[in-house]
Amino acid sequence: MMKEFTCIICPNGCEISADIEIKESGGLIRSIDGALCPRGEIYVKQELIDPRRNIATSVLVKGGILPLASVRLTNPIPKARIFDAMEEIKKCSLTAPVTAGTVIVENILGYDADVIVTKSVPAGELQK
Repeated sequence: MMKEFTCIICPNGCEISADIEIKESGGLIRSIDGALCPRGEIYVKQELIDPRRNIATSVLVKGGILPLASVRLTNPIPKARIFDAMEEIKKCSLTAPVTAGTVIVENILGYDADVIVTKSVPAGELQK
């Protein structure tokens, strides 16, 4: 069975084809074609075996000049757990001032991924 991928690792966006065989005991990758660099092949193998994603979102900020602060994960987590991670992040709120780089959730869902603030929000009256 052929599966098609568009690599997201670098700006090349390689169109990569993987010939895979599905067996009761698991899958077998027969070949991977189309990657312009070794990272594309690594990406496709990861997508087939254990797909992972990063999350970027925002959390509420109380008493800040902005109502939200952007946050992201420090490492990707299994794709199947993204919605669980978002539920945990939704529970968070911050009080200004908020500094970029602050960890707001350590090891989310038990993975080696922290949720960190990516935009500082000073205290003050909310901008309109």
